[in-house]
Amino acid sequence: MKPLSRRPRRNLLAAHVAVSVSWLGLTIGLLTLAIAALATGDPATARAATRAMKIFGDWLVVPVALLSLISGLILSLRTPWGLARHRWVWTKFWLTLITTGLSVLSLRPGINEAAELGRADINLVVAPAVATAAYLFMTAISVLKPWGPTRRGRRLRISASSVKAVDERSPRRTA
Repeated sequence: MKPLSRRPRRNLLAAHVAVSVSWLGLTIGLLTLAIAALATGDPATARAATRAMKIFGDWLVVPVALLSLISGLILSLRTPWGLARHRWVWTKFWLTLITTGLSVLSLRPGINEAAELGRADINLVVAPAVATAAYLFMTAISVLKPWGPTRRGRRLRISASSVKAVDERSPRRTA
């Protein structure tokens, strides 16, 4: 795939960071509301918290999760980082895919059930707590870029360096 030029890459990176931070903030908001619904002794407060969670779940969770997944996938495929060239990118991709799936298949149904009942159970606290930890971990590896290249990334790097070495010895100019 053709790499993105500088301006589109930077714009997409800014959009990806913004939507990913939004997903983290949304999850912290869901965690706060779930704790409030679980800890309160007031049924009206629990009902209000679970209804607010339902609004977040119905309107924001899926679009924000999908935007984060799609923008990250495009960035990985259209930049030198690649999807499977570096372990941190590969790890981040799979964690994003898993958390997106869990948000759609587990978190949203749990939120809907809690909103119908007007109260939350401990599972509604655990799910956003685990998701928050996962998003913080993904943020950390995005900044630190640990672990180096994957096996595929090492192979591509070696083949690229050998092609470059051949090109440098050639008396003719190469593209």
